[in-house]
Amino acid sequence: MFAASKATMRKGGDTLTIALSKGTLLSSTMDLLARVGISVPSQTADSRSLIFENTSRDTTFLIIRPTDVPTYVEHGSADIGIAGKDVLLEQASDVYEPLDLKFGQCKVVLAGPQEATSREEARASFRVATKYPNITEQYFSRKGESVEVVKLYGSIELAPLVGLAERIVDLVSTGKTLQAHKLVPIETVAESSARLIVNRASLALKHQRVLNLINLLKDEVQRGSP
Repeated sequence: MFAASKATMRKGGDTLTIALSKGTLLSSTMDLLARVGISVPSQTADSRSLIFENTSRDTTFLIIRPTDVPTYVEHGSADIGIAGKDVLLEQASDVYEPLDLKFGQCKVVLAGPQEATSREEARASFRVATKYPNITEQYFSRKGESVEVVKLYGSIELAPLVGLAERIVDLVSTGKTLQAHKLVPIETVAESSARLIVNRASLALKHQRVLNLINLLKDEVQRGSP
């Protein structure tokens, strides 16, 4: 059904390797896994190690940068991963995405200085600063608008204040950072939350183990839904 990558074929038996995102998603991810009986070793909080094993469950965990999770899963170095939808949209990785885990909710928004919004609408073209160039280009392409995308890796809100760009596209949770920089959301570009992703070869080679985990997580997410 699916072609097996070399990395996936090297793994023995039904041991699962799960790539987890460092940062804001990690605590909720570990809590969700614990509720379905899969504990991530406690030393993840203090250790500098990136690989942890739960030998009783034949599971290995990789704790890596959020932007790297889809790459590890797509290329078979991890069977399963948990990553934000914003990362998946930006990278367009070839992975199977069976489940919205319903935590880490936020939005990718177009924002800019309130006083400049109406003036910029009349421009034929303007600059947009973002760490999501692909999402941004696709968004404006759908709208038929011409923009120059400026790729940044951080401090996106600073760009309009120093004249680097007229608008930004960035990930927003509470909106407080926008407010602190006197920026206002103009439009929601995409909705994001934590998603379960699966390597396509692992879905075939370790089908029952992967399917069992998907079903366990699905049931737990549904129990936690209002």
